[in-house]
Amino acid sequence: MAAVTAKQGHLPAAVARLASSPELLNGFLRTSALFESTTLDPLSREVLVMTMAARNGCHLCVAMHTAKLTALDADSELIAALRGESPLPDERLEGVRQFTLAVIEASGAVDDDTLQSFLAHGYTPRNALEVVLGIGAYTMSTLANRMTAAPIDPQLA
Repeated sequence: MAAVTAKQGHLPAAVARLASSPELLNGFLRTSALFESTTLDPLSREVLVMTMAARNGCHLCVAMHTAKLTALDADSELIAALRGESPLPDERLEGVRQFTLAVIEASGAVDDDTLQSFLAHGYTPRNALEVVLGIGAYTMSTLANRMTAAPIDPQLA
């Protein structure tokens, strides 16, 4: 929790609530750090996270990652599309969103056409496995935040 506080300048309420299970908190922090170190570019990673947040109805994650996308200078049209249901204005990023949803829907057993479509957007087989890592990390986060009714911190409101 100290590392999160030092990095963000405050202790997010969600982190404090997740800390009631140190194993879950540590698992999420480690897994999300691993996801951040993947070969997926930052915008693709954030598209995956926002896809998970919107799909799982985690209002806190949507707020947190809207702020992160803004810090990455993401286009406002992209952010609005990620917060809603409309296709993303960037075809490559829409490819990662659709692949993420397909991996979840198929429990990982995507068909060859789905994988080839993802690869056709410039992603790699390694990136496909990194999507699985991101789904794992943000399944933990979104479900735990909902279960604990984690509020949106004033810094994100």
